[in-house]
Amino acid sequence: MNSRMPMEAAAPVSGGIPARNAAKDLPAIAGGLPIRPAERRIVFGAPIIGQNDIDAVADCLRSLWIGAGPRVRRFEHEFARYKGAPFAAAVSSGTAAIHLALVALGIGPGDEVIAPAMTFCSTIHSIMHAGALPVLADCESATMSISPEDIERRITLRTKAILAVHMCGRCCDMDAILAIARQHRLYVVEDCAHAIESSWKGKAAGLMGDMGCFSFYATKNLTSGDGGMVVTASRRLFRRIKLLSLHGMVGDAWTRSVSPTAGYKVVEAGYKYNMTDVSAALGLSQLAELDRRWERRRQLWQMYNMELRNLPLQLPAPIEPDSRHACHLYSVLLDAGGLTARRDKVVAALRAENIGSGIHYVPIHRQPYYRRRFGFQPDDFPNARFVGERTLSLPLSPAMTDEDGLDVCAALRRILRYYAAGAA
Repeated sequence: MNSRMPMEAAAPVSGGIPARNAAKDLPAIAGGLPIRPAERRIVFGAPIIGQNDIDAVADCLRSLWIGAGPRVRRFEHEFARYKGAPFAAAVSSGTAAIHLALVALGIGPGDEVIAPAMTFCSTIHSIMHAGALPVLADCESATMSISPEDIERRITLRTKAILAVHMCGRCCDMDAILAIARQHRLYVVEDCAHAIESSWKGKAAGLMGDMGCFSFYATKNLTSGDGGMVVTASRRLFRRIKLLSLHGMVGDAWTRSVSPTAGYKVVEAGYKYNMTDVSAALGLSQLAELDRRWERRRQLWQMYNMELRNLPLQLPAPIEPDSRHACHLYSVLLDAGGLTARRDKVVAALRAENIGSGIHYVPIHRQPYYRRRFGFQPDDFPNARFVGERTLSLPLSPAMTDEDGLDVCAALRRILRYYAAGAA
């Protein structure tokens, strides 16, 4: 944990915690005035929808072609170009992307897929929807990413794939993961829901394994309302994803409308996982702003790093050389030993300051369904438990001003000062 200023210090040093000595310094939850007025509340994870986005969707609606059509094709092309991917297939969600990727690789009943204990439930649901068995591996406490060493310990004769989740926008240790996969002849699927802009040692997230899966949910760096994308270098896998994503049907409505050939053929029992042109219209508009918005989040990230030094927090680990962090989530770990309040109280205190926050995540092995299904115990994955009990994500929107960011820091500083162990 980062060191923190002693409680008797008379003045803050680089964001340190001075002694409480004035009622005006009380957090709002204890009777002080909120840092932010209610009408200027910072909503965690709110999407940015500009006039260009609204116009793009309105144009799509006016065209009367709102299902899968030319805008989806264009979005696939433009996203593939952005990522440097040979092929990209647009789907209805990031969860659908992972499910389709596993099915396209032939993973099903009797197979095992190794995935992180520290992730959102949709990652693990996708494995189960494919009929396979999820095998959890612990995370690294510093990066929150899946531990390559624990992956190796979990491999059995039934293991078919590794599902690597790029947490918060930081790529996993893909050198180690790919080496393990090669040694054991395993597929690698990258969950890039947080990592649209990310790269690992010069290699784009999503293009290091067999397939990369992206989410365009409302809280993501690029949103299409909801939606997802699968990227791959394999033409065979791309074609299979496209087939499975629309009922296993050859010839969608748009293709039939522009082709002299009528009719369609169902060649497999596929899924209803296609993206619509309404979603693609929004996605295309958002894609044009992606790097500019990433740069703004990066600036806020650096501000947080500076302003939150010397607090009872573990800040995000430094970004690896020659790699790009998507700066999707700024997740800190609270120093439980240095505070008299649990995380839920800190979250409530931030809410009272009219500042939203997030929890990323409650580990899979602590979730009721998976506890019942697999009999997980709290200490089965000690690092994931440690992170899951302490993690707190701060607002990180490119719509935020410097003043907004400083307000978040000021609010967190006075809340932690109030709840600091040993404070007067």
